[in-house]
Amino acid sequence: MSGDYGDAVDKGRINWRRLIFLFAGVFLFALVYYSPPWPDAIDPQGKHFVLSKEGKGALAVFLLAGTWWVFEVVPIGVTSLAIGVLQALFLIRPAKVAFKDFMDPSVLFIFASIVIGLVFTKTGLTKRLAYKMLDIVGEKTSMIYLGCFLVTAALTHIMAHTAVAATIYPLLLAIYNLYGEGDKPTKFGKGLFMGMAYVAGAGSIVTLLGAARGAVALGFFNDIVGRNISFFELTYYMFPVGWLMTILLWGLFLVFFKPEKKVIPGLRQKARQLNSELGRITGKEILAAAIVLGCIVTMSLRSFIPALEPIDKTALILISTILFFIFNILTLSDLEEIPWNIILLFAGAMSIGFCLWETEAAKWLAVNWLAMFKEANWFVFVMSIAFFVMVMTNFIMNVAAIAISLPVAFVIAPYLGVAADVILFAALVTAGMPFLLLVGAAPNAIAYDSRQFTPGEFFLMGIPASILLMVVVAFAVAVLWPIMGMPVTIQ
Repeated sequence: MSGDYGDAVDKGRINWRRLIFLFAGVFLFALVYYSPPWPDAIDPQGKHFVLSKEGKGALAVFLLAGTWWVFEVVPIGVTSLAIGVLQALFLIRPAKVAFKDFMDPSVLFIFASIVIGLVFTKTGLTKRLAYKMLDIVGEKTSMIYLGCFLVTAALTHIMAHTAVAATIYPLLLAIYNLYGEGDKPTKFGKGLFMGMAYVAGAGSIVTLLGAARGAVALGFFNDIVGRNISFFELTYYMFPVGWLMTILLWGLFLVFFKPEKKVIPGLRQKARQLNSELGRITGKEILAAAIVLGCIVTMSLRSFIPALEPIDKTALILISTILFFIFNILTLSDLEEIPWNIILLFAGAMSIGFCLWETEAAKWLAVNWLAMFKEANWFVFVMSIAFFVMVMTNFIMNVAAIAISLPVAFVIAPYLGVAADVILFAALVTAGMPFLLLVGAAPNAIAYDSRQFTPGEFFLMGIPASILLMVVVAFAVAVLWPIMGMPVTIQ
């Protein structure tokens, strides 16, 4: 156990800080749920968006869950269960709907990704990769940071960032074991695992293969604006932004989580020795790698082969889980190693996200926010959209954050002389980097399983990281993308 909840249980005494935030969440829920009806949101065309009783209830659940998640007053998976329970008890959504989200394909995708990481660890592939990496990057902890971040970012160009995080996570555990501090949380451990989660987001914006949000956003753009943006056009504009963020995040973590040890003496030699002790690669390692590679290649080809496009990526990645058991790479006892707390965390995130979406509470928020900037300078308007998506993507699926904001933004844009392209790309950048809450993205939750940091520490680190992200977006919108040829205003 970790965080305030664990402290209270372990020490057998009352933890007042935990109780304060426990009841703060309940108070916020009651305050919003039982408050009088809220005013309609009105878009620039005069259309009214009513916040229904169910929508107000969704916002109430959203506030309670956010408070409990950040301060971990109960295990994060238990907070997720409360999300489903509150929806059912207060008739916000039917129980059948609220709890069905707990087995959404995205949740099963995360499950399958974590199983892949488990297989890499069990077969020994993780240790081989870790020792090879340490042999290359050397003994400086700053270079170990950089090496891990670069590998993570690069892999998200060709596979989903969730699968990348699940694959890299055990590798980082193997590297951290050589740091010499056991399982004890350290600055190096916090930076290594949090940094992996942040960089997985930064790398995932570069291509359409890193996450589903890109394809969804381009679909909206094509339907509303009437122009198609190709795979390579997206990469052309996103590549410099994604890699700039990766390098800047490396610098940020060196500042906030400067490793206790500048150098780990003898690490390279020790890594070589441990690698040689592993012996020749085994048949199970080769089989496991082949299964994973086959799934990754097939999922990647969905973007290029029309016949594969209708097949859901979750079904494809779950094939690997089934094959691991068919070929006895995993056994029934290995299921006990699955971090169900993390699975439940993301299941709850899906449930509250769909709740905000289906009750139209999220749309009400988007219209209210963007309507405030309907007469603003074009640059301020674009940044307001990027900021809204950045905040919302920490609480609801980034696909939903884009879906509620882009249609409204595209309506307002022509009146302000703003080109739709810059709105699309700015929103896509911030949608990929939820740095504040663990529920914002699967890599955040996977990194948390290391027990190197608390949800509160993650949130606090997310503040400077989010500020840095907005600075980079501002630079891209005002300077970089216009130089590269992107239209930002309507002539």
